[in-house]
Amino acid sequence: QVQLVESGGGLVQAGGSLRLSCAASGRTFSRFRMGWFRQAPGKEREFVARISPSAGITTYAPSVKGRFIISRDNAKNSVYLQMNSLKPEDTAVYYCSGGWDYAQTWDYWGTGTLVTVSS
Repeated sequence: QVQLVESGGGLVQAGGSLRLSCAASGRTFSRFRMGWFRQAPGKEREFVARISPSAGITTYAPSVKGRFIISRDNAKNSVYLQMNSLKPEDTAVYYCSGGWDYAQTWDYWGTGTLVTVSS
């Protein structure tokens, strides 16, 4: 059974930066497509970024492209989200997720870490 644990959330001022981490259990991490999602109170969950198993391909939501960077370290079973130039609208609970690369599904989820951006 794979479990994901996010960390690094907190309070930051607009224009600041924050780095989120996601630690995964198991020995199949390097085979997974990994991603970050977020959900603000009263809003639907939205896609933020994803990265291929070998880190060769990354994809970002238009709202964060140019500001956020997703990366991974397969030796550490970890995926990261570097968030720069943060805006109040980035405030949300951020979730780490993973799925088999040959599928379109997201099969594993963390419990989230809260990011609050003040103006």
